[in-house]
Amino acid sequence: MVIVAAVDRSGGERVVEQAREMADAHGLPLHVVHTLAESELRDLERASFDATGESIDMERIEGLAEEIAADAVEEATVEADEVVGLVGKPSQRILEYAEDVDASYIVVGGRKRSSVGKVLFGSVTQSILLNADCPVLTVMGAGE
Repeated sequence: MVIVAAVDRSGGERVVEQAREMADAHGLPLHVVHTLAESELRDLERASFDATGESIDMERIEGLAEEIAADAVEEATVEADEVVGLVGKPSQRILEYAEDVDASYIVVGGRKRSSVGKVLFGSVTQSILLNADCPVLTVMGAGE
């Protein structure tokens, strides 16, 4: 059992801080994850091919995602037991990872959005809240 903190490119430090507190309170390890979305993957592949004539390999892409998670840990000035980079649909990959590691809790960032914004754009946080098999803590205002 672990605490999974899912961070994006902004505001990850608040999510990591809250997740660390929760992990300490429950005596559980903390795993911090970032998922590069498929659209970001395509952009990276295109940029790599344009620059070098070769596609970027998946291991390197996962390494980039891991660096983003590691940056959030560093900004929070706490320790994580595991820092993980994932690639794919963020909500799906986070839920799969949480299931694989038997997560006790998932900690995610949340933002206030208008009703129209929710309908048009979807939400990783909303999808995790609706589909997680474990409790989810939402840290509001992360990334604002």
